[in-house]
Amino acid sequence: MARVYLSLGSNLEPHRYLRAALDELAVRFGELSVSPAYRSKSVGFDGADFINLAVGLDTELSPEALNDWLHALEDRHGRRRDVPRFSDRTLDVDIVLYGDLVRQGDGHLDIPRKELRHAFVLKPIADIAPALVHPLSGRTMGELWSAFPVESEPLAVEPL
Repeated sequence: MARVYLSLGSNLEPHRYLRAALDELAVRFGELSVSPAYRSKSVGFDGADFINLAVGLDTELSPEALNDWLHALEDRHGRRRDVPRFSDRTLDVDIVLYGDLVRQGDGHLDIPRKELRHAFVLKPIADIAPALVHPLSGRTMGELWSAFPVESEPLAVEPL
């Protein structure tokens, strides 16, 4: 079993789609560690605010199989793949960390995710796993968040 941390986000009916994704993740993987949700500006395009959160779970799936399962989850909830990569979306679920693996692969598999440099990914993971060590930098999520220039990417807690 591997401990995995996911980033979930949505800016189209986010409360609906994020709750549905959490329900499906719990059915498939059991107990989840779920961060608070945060509202932030879209990054990479002009769009509605996103709501993002992080989930920690244990899985027997390989990174590739988990990535495929997560893509199917996104697809079941209306994720469109015929639009630009940086655009509005019902559901975006990415593997951010998978144990201490460092791996790139098909289907935008990128572990650890480069998006950890953004508040909307880093803060939720730091909330649920502050002592977790980044496999490349050797710094904990708590240390990375403490050093983050929070004024550059404001977040607001968003009840789900």
